[in-house]
Parts: sequence; C-alpha cells; structure tokens
Amino acid sequence: MTDSFITDLLPQLAGGAAHTHALGFAFEGLEGDRVRIRVPYRADLVGDPGTGVLAGGLVTTLLDHVGGLAVWVKLGGFKPVATLDLRVDYMRAAEAGRDLIAEARCFQMTRSIAFVRAWAFEDSPDNPAAASQAAYVIETTGGRPVGANLRTAKGTV
Repeated sequence: MTDSFITDLLPQLAGGAAHTHALGFAFEGLEGDRVRIRVPYRADLVGDPGTGVLAGGLVTTLLDHVGGLAVWVKLGGFKPVATLDLRVDYMRAAEAGRDLIAEARCFQMTRSIAFVRAWAFEDSPDNPAAASQAAYVIETTGGRPVGANLRTAKGTV
C-alpha cells in the first residue's frame, strides 16, 4: 500500500462523497489493517428526539462505508466495490450526545469477493453499539465493457 493512498486518497474516500460529507464522516486513522472513521454527533442525525439517540440508518451507513474502506485497505488502493450482503446486529442504543466511531477489517478476500467485519462504538470496540458482517463485490472486469465475454452466433460481440 502506498503512502499517498493512506495520506491522500483514503481520507477523501472516507468523507468526500456527497452523502458521507453530508453525514459528517471523517477519517480517524489506520492501525494495521483496521480502518476507522467517525461521525460527529449532530441533532439532525438523531432518530428519536425523545432519547437523542442517533438514527439506526446512520449506524448502518457508517458500518457499510467503513467496510468498503477496509476492502480498499486490503487491496492497497482504490478499485470499484459494491455491497453484496450486509448484516447489522444492534446490541444497544448509541449513547446520546456522543460521536460514533466505526472500525472495520477485511479478514478474507477472493478474486471477486471481500469479507469484512465492523463495529460501531463510542469509546472502545470492546463495547459496540452495533456490529456488522458484510461481503463486497470487487470489480474484476479489468476495464472491459459489460457483456464483453458474450459472443454472438458469428463469434463476435
């Protein structure tokens, strides 16, 4: 993995897309193969105004996004990926008024699929508010157009 990927591109991928920027996602760092991002607590991200707890959809989005970052860390650079499967287990409500941190690690990869585990927490991954397991499809066409492997009756595309 190149230093420029870590210092330049990975932080942009963490919070530079329109939706991640709007949600306030920010790159927190990389420790080994574990990547971390943070979403600062904001009133407009609360799901239940009575409790002040962040919306569950925000937590799911955070875990999905940090999972994709973990795939790029494992790949050592950017390549298109898409979420194939995502399971989120909510273990407790996130603490009201607190930032939420997500950490993920890509623990297995095939030629076309990456498998990731992630956690969302306030202080430590040992006390998660939610955890996820996900599978991501990795683009493997090598830049060929969709359908390039199909042949017509005359043997051409």
